[in-house]
Amino acid sequence: MSLSLSADQPAVPDDADDGVWLECIDCGETFAPFDDVRYTCDDCDSLLEVRYADLPTFDDFEGQGVWRYADALPFESGVSIQEGATPLYEAPRLEEAIGVEALRIKHEGMNPTGSFKDRGMTVGVKVAEELGVGRLACASTGNTSAALAAYGSRGGMETLVLLPAGKVAAGKIAQASLHGARILEVDGNFDACLDIVQELAGQGEAYLLNSLNPFRLEGQKTIGLEILEGFLADYDAVPDRIVLPVGNAGNTSALYKAFRELVQAGELEEDDVPKLTGVQAEGAAPMVEAVENGADEVRRWEDVETRATAIRIGNPVNAPKALPGIRETGGTAVAVSDEEITEAQRDIAAEGIGVEPASATSVAGLRKLRAEGIVDDDERVACLTTGHLLKDPDAAAAAGSDPEPVPADTQGILASLASESSSDR
Repeated sequence: MSLSLSADQPAVPDDADDGVWLECIDCGETFAPFDDVRYTCDDCDSLLEVRYADLPTFDDFEGQGVWRYADALPFESGVSIQEGATPLYEAPRLEEAIGVEALRIKHEGMNPTGSFKDRGMTVGVKVAEELGVGRLACASTGNTSAALAAYGSRGGMETLVLLPAGKVAAGKIAQASLHGARILEVDGNFDACLDIVQELAGQGEAYLLNSLNPFRLEGQKTIGLEILEGFLADYDAVPDRIVLPVGNAGNTSALYKAFRELVQAGELEEDDVPKLTGVQAEGAAPMVEAVENGADEVRRWEDVETRATAIRIGNPVNAPKALPGIRETGGTAVAVSDEEITEAQRDIAAEGIGVEPASATSVAGLRKLRAEGIVDDDERVACLTTGHLLKDPDAAAAAGSDPEPVPADTQGILASLASESSSDR
């Protein structure tokens, strides 16, 4: 099985380009990486992964941000806006309340456009340059469109984004608009948008930069490398578990690939690989359903709904990569309610860390798994938060406290501060 932790480093095929090639995760067919536009296997239509002849060790990394890890990526540099190097925050009150040995919050909302998607775009847009394509496209619940528009603009390329009408936070649409994307609002959900943009890409109308594109996940795997280096610096050990939101399951797949490559390079023991633990909203939980049922495939959910708009996805395209990642690392998946997500968003905010609702699913899921005894009290855990709270200001305002009208004088404000409504907040 090519996605096993114990898989050997693959032999270098004849179609490799400077030690880089694409390989099908199912049939093992290999392809040159930059000769043609390709998203899936020509032979069996399964997902592709990027392979490398030489895998780096931690000692090979230098610099800061995503391109610190150039030796683990297809190029030495990309179309960059100084992405990566995001904070690994301490959260002492949450750590104590949930009851784990250590809890750190990896806040990907501190990237240039406010989400983890920037890591994938710095690599993906560079590949688009290498291939000589002119128009970039994606389907999006918001964050992908913002990142694609920014990085496409930086690279001087036309960008096209398809969004589900009425289902994307205004802050995200504003980003894509300001960065010059052409925005098409589709009368359908995210999965319908992705179906359409895949057809457009298949007809050569645009270069697809959703996470179906294997090069995008290369940038996202640097999240895992940063988490490991942060824990090694602070605890002299890697985390026992990484808990992360799941939408299209790209991050789960990317982190698992990063860890597999470290195992193959002799930098990480199989038994030390963090348990990958996915969290979805109850109204959009096809991955959780597959994990709980022991299924090899995910059943597409046609109707999905959650206030965590960034993960309102019923057909995670990277499930064939993510399911082995969860199972091979001894992880699991759990669904949480919208109320649990909002509670977690407030609790993260109480630590001074502002995240959008989808990001808070990681902490909500950790809390639920700890209460169920699935997570032990001696675990060191990293929770991934994927987007900044200003991505969805309406949700932040709804989760927070309401402004109080007061008169324009000091005595009136003092009276308000002393009132029952103020003291009870």
